Amino acid sequence: MKTLKLSNMSKTWILDLDGTIVKHNGYKTDGKDTVLDGVKEFLNKLPKDDFIVIITARESKFKEQTLKFLGQNGIRFNYIIFDAPKGERILINDIKPEGMKTAVALNIERDNFPKIDYTVDSKI
Repeated sequence: MKTLKLSNMSKTWILDLDGTIVKHNGYKTDGKDTVLDGVKEFLNKLPKDDFIVIITARESKFKEQTLKFLGQNGIRFNYIIFDAPKGERILINDIKPEGMKTAVALNIERDNFPKIDYTVDSKI
């Protein structure tokens, strides 16, 4: 299990859709999406004040179908971006004056949502 050590501040979680939240290209190969094991539990554990952004290279012509699926399956998010490039997702953020690093990145195996936990450190 991967345990992240994070501050007690509200967070922004940025997640890819295909291969991270749902089976990669399941909507094409299976004719429907499938939520990966552990995703709902993870998202439901996040504080309500946290902000969740989903990014996908999925074409916006699948937007209505995708939003309906996410809603029916209780996948919580605040914002979703369609038509993103298929290459790397690069997060650049500043370090707070007191030294808190404000960017975290995890690369995971496709279609295998990892066991992720986090602890809150009030000293960060």
